[in-house]
Amino acid sequence: MRTVRALWGSSHPGPTLVVTALAVALGVATGLEAWRLALLGLAVFAGQLSIGISNDALDAARDRAVGRADKPLARGDVGLAVAWGAAWGLLAAALVLSAPLGWRMLATHALTLGSAWAYNAGLKSTPWSIVPFLVSFGAFPSLATLSAPDPAFAPGWAWIAGAALGAAVHLTNVLPDLDDDARTGVRGLPHRLGPRVSAVIAAAGVLGGALAVLLGAAGGDLAAVSVVSWIFFLAVVAVGVVTAWLAIARPPTRTLFRLVMLAALLLAAQLVASGSAIVA
Repeated sequence: MRTVRALWGSSHPGPTLVVTALAVALGVATGLEAWRLALLGLAVFAGQLSIGISNDALDAARDRAVGRADKPLARGDVGLAVAWGAAWGLLAAALVLSAPLGWRMLATHALTLGSAWAYNAGLKSTPWSIVPFLVSFGAFPSLATLSAPDPAFAPGWAWIAGAALGAAVHLTNVLPDLDDDARTGVRGLPHRLGPRVSAVIAAAGVLGGALAVLLGAAGGDLAAVSVVSWIFFLAVVAVGVVTAWLAIARPPTRTLFRLVMLAALLLAAQLVASGSAIVA
């Protein structure tokens, strides 16, 4: 149990559960049968676990160097060999679970996982660190639509919304750790842009994604936009505007991170609320 707890703590449990819940919610919104929905959820869950554990395994030495006592691998609660075995095993499980849902779903899930692992393996320290998030989150809505009996890729507006969500997550997720990352040589795009610019771009990206969902789900006809879509859109706009104003007017704080994450969650909810339009 100690090993299981350590691996779970190394898997970035919060993001893992949120992304899995988003996949299941999209599956429900697109009308997947129970067995397909279960496989989708399990496949995404296993994949996210593999991403989180591999990330902490690769960063174990860096985390020890900056005294990250919250990291089980840095504390030595579980060995790196065990962690790598779990990461590779979970990656394989994610692909095996995806296979019954069709080769398109399998290939797309492999693309999202490969992109995320590439970020962990080195892209995180380059100016191209945002690319894996654009790819993985952009393709993410299609995991639900490709799991259907009649598989199809999600429409372009859903890809835009997913990519905007991924950009916001990346540009803000690292903000609390900028100093630690700088000490260990990690210098991705947010580190080069700085917290203020990163927060403004993230907020603008979320606003763009929300607009894409609003117009895309209604076929470009504002009169056809549902009340729920308007509510989520206006909520995203409100949070995004406040975030941009704070980033410009005041010194950057963790509040910026929390606000952009709130806007990103609202965008995800807006995307889920338009789920039937994704398969229309």
